[in-house]
Amino acid sequence: MVHVFHYHDHHYIYDTGSGALHECDENTARYLAGEQTQWTDEQMKAALAEIEGLKDAGLLYKEEVHTAPVKSHEVKALCIHICHDCNLRCKYCFADEGAYHAAREMMSSETAKRAIDFLIANSGSRRVLEVDFFGGEPLMNLSVIKETVAYAKAEAAKRGKRFLFTTTTNGLLLNDDAIEFLNAEMENVVLSLDGRKEVHDAVRKTVSGKGSFDAVIDKIKKFVSIRGDKHYYVRGTFTAKNLDFSKDVLFLADQGFTSLSVEPVVTDIPELQIGEEHLPQIEAEYERLCDEYIRREAEGKGFSFFHFHIDLEGGPCLQKRVSACGAGNEYFSVVPNGDIYPCHQFAGDAKWKMGNVYEGKLDGEIRSLFASSCLFTRDKCDGCFAKFICSGGCSANNYHYNGDINKPYEMTCAMMKKRIECAMHVLAERKSREK
Repeated sequence: MVHVFHYHDHHYIYDTGSGALHECDENTARYLAGEQTQWTDEQMKAALAEIEGLKDAGLLYKEEVHTAPVKSHEVKALCIHICHDCNLRCKYCFADEGAYHAAREMMSSETAKRAIDFLIANSGSRRVLEVDFFGGEPLMNLSVIKETVAYAKAEAAKRGKRFLFTTTTNGLLLNDDAIEFLNAEMENVVLSLDGRKEVHDAVRKTVSGKGSFDAVIDKIKKFVSIRGDKHYYVRGTFTAKNLDFSKDVLFLADQGFTSLSVEPVVTDIPELQIGEEHLPQIEAEYERLCDEYIRREAEGKGFSFFHFHIDLEGGPCLQKRVSACGAGNEYFSVVPNGDIYPCHQFAGDAKWKMGNVYEGKLDGEIRSLFASSCLFTRDKCDGCFAKFICSGGCSANNYHYNGDINKPYEMTCAMMKKRIECAMHVLAERKSREK
């Protein structure tokens, strides 16, 4: 299938079968979209010849290959909930302000080591394993993180494997000791910061009810300044209260942060929840951000925005793109008592409990459900141009909003499609500058 769209005065054709992106004139776009054109006979003849040439080259209307998804019973990654407590009380927190609708607790070093043992024992031939230390606020249990990292590295060395560690932090506990450890041991660090002070403080409050911006901004800046060329993301969340979120992205870029992600909120709180009525404003906001993103990049002042990353030439292989994220099959979440869930967004929901690291077994029925889930089990995706890029969306969001991991959440779909169009425009502009 082909997807025809425009961005300001630019007209594009995206061919899903080949992954080719073409820029064209308005009449060609109209023709391929089945609309009336204003071609002369000579222009029509030339345009049709070019279209046929692209077809012959396999770059337009290429048949989509429905390759089998990549599914493995070798576990590759764990999200270890090292702490079910938090020193913030963010209004929109999907994790119930760190408690996951249960008791606030820390994971013991014994349970964390059992989680590592479980991962290694079920990793099969995989040589590189991944662990994400999650919360709550993981740095509230930093001593156990340190002990777990040391244990995992030692155990992996015995078996010819290695670990990649990541963590997410709100920044409140980023002292010199934490900074040194995270920079030495973490492959990636995600730092939560929503943007402008008034936006951040409105939802990300301390236990005492005060805004946390002033308490974290300098610590996060210090961490990033020391981080060097190692991976990090400053990650924010936008809500119905700051639909002008492009200002927050640019604010973060102006603070010197070069790796950014600002995500739409997932919440049922009425005053924060994003609804269908907000989509036109959100789509316009992505365009405003895209325009400034391109301008800054052209001036040599660019930054990286996660949702504008797209690689149509050397991206992940098709089998991986149709396979979805691996949650519930190759990737799992372990909470402080050792219980196992498909991912962190299912944690605490008894329906989705899959086992416990002390038992070392997984619920076969739930695992089979996730193992069978892929792009092709998500019927609504079949006619969508974005399917081979987004892989059918987040299983947890699909379940929480539609009651089925295979039914994509329409709001996420709409935002995803707009971001992809913006990302394609960014790519085309970048290619144009390179000529």
